[in-house]
Amino acid sequence: MQKLAVKHRPGEVLLVLVSCPAGKEDVIALELLEKGLAACINVVPQMRSFYRWQGELQQDNESMMLIKCAASNYNALQEHILELHPYELPEIITVSIAGGLPDYLEWVMHPTKNKSE
Repeated sequence: MQKLAVKHRPGEVLLVLVSCPAGKEDVIALELLEKGLAACINVVPQMRSFYRWQGELQQDNESMMLIKCAASNYNALQEHILELHPYELPEIITVSIAGGLPDYLEWVMHPTKNKSE
């Protein structure tokens, strides 16, 4: 599968949406956090997905991962998701964050930095 480098603006915060089979999200989330590629990951469980794959209608129980990260981490984050994800073609979608609580967005950019620093 061809991987395209995605270009985002420096200092940009992203919301990355990744669907995955129920029960696989913990491994992916913990690895991304351990590697410092994401600041926060929420998992929305028990989602039902309907789609067409290789000419057949499919239905699966999945979870949706809501990953918040600095745009500068995105390419490495995508690479790790592709390594860990069990699907041949996982859903990985980025949404640029246009605004939000400034302190929260700053924390997403620098999650290991204390506010007092």
